Formats: sequence, structure tokens, C-alpha cells
Amino acid sequence: MRARPPAVAGQFYSGTGAELARQVEGCFLSDRGPGELPTRHRSPGRRIRAAVVPHAGYEYSGPIAALAFAEIAAERPPESVLILGVDHHGAGRGPALSEVPWMTPLGPTPIDERLCAALSRPPVEIDESAQALEHSIEVQLPFLEYVLPHPRFVPLQVPFDSFAALERVGRVVADAIRGQDTLLLASTDFSHYVPAATAERLDRLAIDAILARDARALYETVGTNDISMCGIAPTTVLLSALAAEPLTARLLRWGHSGEAVPMKDVVGYASLLLETPSAAPTPVK
Repeated sequence: MRARPPAVAGQFYSGTGAELARQVEGCFLSDRGPGELPTRHRSPGRRIRAAVVPHAGYEYSGPIAALAFAEIAAERPPESVLILGVDHHGAGRGPALSEVPWMTPLGPTPIDERLCAALSRPPVEIDESAQALEHSIEVQLPFLEYVLPHPRFVPLQVPFDSFAALERVGRVVADAIRGQDTLLLASTDFSHYVPAATAERLDRLAIDAILARDARALYETVGTNDISMCGIAPTTVLLSALAAEPLTARLLRWGHSGEAVPMKDVVGYASLLLETPSAAPTPVK
């Protein structure tokens, strides 16, 4: 079976299955995270439509990411997950999909082929090589594999571009997920390598725009204030794609890398949820 091998196993997260499972559990048990393992009792419906989650090494951002995944674990599993990631390496010609399963030390995560096909229209295209080294999507998979029984997903890597170009990608996403039981994740860290007080002040500006569900305000706020938010493109696409849906946004926690290891300049992280007013029931087949 053709599959994408893990690019950052043994770097951003543990390189063996047993160690990785323990590391993921440690993120949930951390006092910077939920403080307990995910519930084994799910509600029959689901309010969570989307989440914004960080993607640094698990030691640094894993507990904050775990806050969102613990909430996802407490609700009915979605039929598929669309993960919007960053193009840190500049390897893509544009928004890039992968159509092969992705491997981690916990095993393969299969692709939702129907959703992948629906997303595969200009400016989005299949480009396996663009995602070969990228970590922002990959580091979400062990959490998904831990909290969902049989996850199917689609990875969509979104390079930085003009707001108009990102809005076009958002329309492709909106059309592809319309009427579908799809959970969206935008993978992003916030301020990079600035003092903690600066990171908190700047990141709050970006978080307030996300809480307002205002894609243009987020994009312009990050640019105007020179906020080094690496996932501004996928987060803008997520907000654009969901703009017409009646959702509310909620901040679970903001934190930074200096909480894990003392350091002068830190990277900021946040977990946020976008939720429906009432729980969506199980879809009728």
C-alpha cells in the first residue's frame, strides 16, 4: 500500500508506537492541558464544527492541543476530518492535497476519498511532494488516532497568499463540506520567539479576531501588527469556509513554550473551538 511515511517521528513526537501513546496520554494528563485522560463516554450528538490547534513539539504545545482533542473525544465522532496545515518549507505550488494514507508510529490514518475528490478543484490540487516534509498536519494525527475510533481525514496544506486567494480556497472548502459530517482543524502556532508578555499581547489580537469569526480581520490584524502566526493561511481559510454557518467560537487556553522549558523568547500556542448552537444528531444513512 502506498502511504506517506512520517516526517517528524522521533523529533516532534516519540518515534515508537508505545512511547507515542504514552506521550499523547502525558499531554492529556498535564496540568497545562486537561489534567485527565479523555472520557470513554461520548455524547450522542456533536456541537464542535472546527478547532484551531497548535503543532509544535509535544513537550511544548501538546498539552494545549490536548484540550481541544479532549473536547472532541467527548462527542460523537465525525465521519471525516479535514486538517488545514501550513507550508513551512515553501514546497507547494499552491494549496496541496494528499490522497494516500498517512503513517505515524500508531499506524495509518486513511484518506476520505470522497472529500478529497470534492476538494480537488482549482486552486486546490493533489501534490504529494509538497507535503513530504511538513509537520503541521502530521503532528495532529496521533491525537486523532487516540480520540477517534476509526478516523478518516484529508490533509490540505495552505501556503500564505493574499486574502482574496485564501478566500477562494475557503469557498472550495465550504462547497466540499456542505451538508457533510466533517470536523475541520486549522493547525497553527502564534507568535514566534518573542518575550512572553509580547506574545500574549500580540496573540490576543489574533485570538480576538478568531473569536469574532472574522477572517479578514484576522488576516489584516496579523499583517498590521507583524504577528508571526505561521498558520495564518489555514486559519483564514477555516474562518472563510465557515463564515455562513451559525457558530460561536471559544478559547480553551493560550500558553507558550516557556511554560514547558524556561526560555527568554517563547512561541505562543492556543486551542479554540467553533461550535454549533445545538448538538448535531447522528446522520441518517
